[in-house]
Amino acid sequence: MSSSGEKSQVQVIARAAQILRALEGEDAGLSLGDIAKRVDLARSTVQRIVASLESEKLVIAASPTGRVRLGPAILRLAASVRSDFAAKARPFIVKLSHELRETVDLASVRHDHLVFIDQVTGSQRLRTVSAVGETFPLHCTANGKAYLAQLDESAIERLIGKSYAPRTPKTLTRLSTLLADLRAVRKTGIAYDREEHTLGICAVGVALFDPLGNPVAISVPVPSQRFNDLHPAIAKRLLATKRAMQEHWNDMAA
Repeated sequence: MSSSGEKSQVQVIARAAQILRALEGEDAGLSLGDIAKRVDLARSTVQRIVASLESEKLVIAASPTGRVRLGPAILRLAASVRSDFAAKARPFIVKLSHELRETVDLASVRHDHLVFIDQVTGSQRLRTVSAVGETFPLHCTANGKAYLAQLDESAIERLIGKSYAPRTPKTLTRLSTLLADLRAVRKTGIAYDREEHTLGICAVGVALFDPLGNPVAISVPVPSQRFNDLHPAIAKRLLATKRAMQEHWNDMAA
């Protein structure tokens, strides 16, 4: 194959990836015109690529009017990647849980919320437990705030808006207050939930990216009565775990 032919194939793959990313989080789907605007391609080019993606079930029709959304094939691939990442991350969160004797949660970020994909339960008699697969908001959780701190302020507003329903009397319900909190998170890399999601439970969290560049987060929830004494040690061990995981991914990629 000529170099020009190879370049053309790579370009098609890159454009298909752009279209798939444009459809992320769009459960109601997008029209071909909407996709063309988002990816800055001609509508005819988008139509041709979408037809190929449909033949592989990577996208499917979302409405009788021509809107399309991500299909079952790509959802299966995504589930496989998440499962593989959780398996690779598990030794790190098991080690962290044993060191702290506390529960450790691993979550992936899905648009404007978190989904727990793994958990190691702590050995303390009084401990916190959530179900794998459960979803949580970003603005009032330690792992959610750790992720938000990686975004700029305008992106945060676009993602979660300017005001939020209170989960507890301690929930930060205004964007301005949340942004002030996130500025501190950016300096330290550590985010805190001080009974903002659930009364009686505090948490410490960090955010990072998996080997494919998807945002994920690790958090350690703790009953409030242990939090003040423990949170400095938890923060230190969380940062060490994050560094170890990132170094491991880098070694694998080398």
